[in-house]
Amino acid sequence: MADNITLARPYAQAVFDIASAGGSLAGWSAALAAAGAVVSDASMAGLVDDPRISDDELLTLLQSVLGSVPGGTVLAGAGDGANLLRLLIENGRLSILPEISVRFDALKDEAENAVDVTIVSATPLDAGKQSEIVSALGARLGRKINATTAVDPDLIGGAVIRAGDFVIDGSVRAQLTRLQATLAR
Repeated sequence: MADNITLARPYAQAVFDIASAGGSLAGWSAALAAAGAVVSDASMAGLVDDPRISDDELLTLLQSVLGSVPGGTVLAGAGDGANLLRLLIENGRLSILPEISVRFDALKDEAENAVDVTIVSATPLDAGKQSEIVSALGARLGRKINATTAVDPDLIGGAVIRAGDFVIDGSVRAQLTRLQATLAR
């Protein structure tokens, strides 16, 4: 896995430079995510590695599939998207598209001063509470917050918020664990 990340870094940087210059970071992000999902699909992975399929046939197939997938159109047409796919195919690197997508999104978030945050709560959060948490996190971290939510009933109550290595555990389960440790002393 580390090898794929290392291999993906220069491709992601090159695509990021192109997308930044063209003002199309969001479009490229969606396209790379779609392409990563397509090449990760088991049926497509078999075709990618099939020596009976020429590079041109594989490119045409990928562009056809990506043209019908939401977000995939940047890579489906001619130009920089087609050049990226062609380059990856010719170098036998098509399988690292998911890692290219992840690294590209990290560069995009850094450029936009954004951070991905996961909010896990014991019960579903209503829009007002989620907005309140996102606003408070934005003020605390000084960054734009891209929030996703999840529900984990094992938390009993409260929430756990993760932003990279930064974790705020305000769950009842964590509070009970801390209380248990204090009483055990």
